Amino acid sequence: MAVGLKKRRRIQLIVIGFVLLAAATALIGFAAKDGIEFFRSPTQVMDAPPPTTEIFRVGGLVAEGSLRQSEEVYSFDVTDGNATVPVSYRGLLPDLFREGQGMIATGRLIGGVFLADEILAKHDENYMPKEVADALKEQGVFKPSAE
Repeated sequence: MAVGLKKRRRIQLIVIGFVLLAAATALIGFAAKDGIEFFRSPTQVMDAPPPTTEIFRVGGLVAEGSLRQSEEVYSFDVTDGNATVPVSYRGLLPDLFREGQGMIATGRLIGGVFLADEILAKHDENYMPKEVADALKEQGVFKPSAE
């Protein structure tokens, strides 16, 4: 009788362990869901616009002649050579931000305009964020700098 009781207790502990592991995994997944931001190129954004509740990153080149400022709000277009997404950003732009340069913005698409919460610009003349470079290569627009 003692062997059967030990076996049952061991099975109960294993089942409880699996239930706790599943619960911990579900909680971690639920908590991380809000922190995941997917990258999209302007072509992907225009082909399949995400819901207005989704926060994501869009990146490409700042279109030449598109940068406009109205008080603290900056408006510009980001392009991958195939599609263009209008962007609106309230705040100060990074020092290296300018037209014709690579950038990534984090925010959401509302009414066809990407409302950015954060803007990241390249940090030197040879750097292009990997996601932006990949999206531009996909469109046949990427021109690596000569070193």
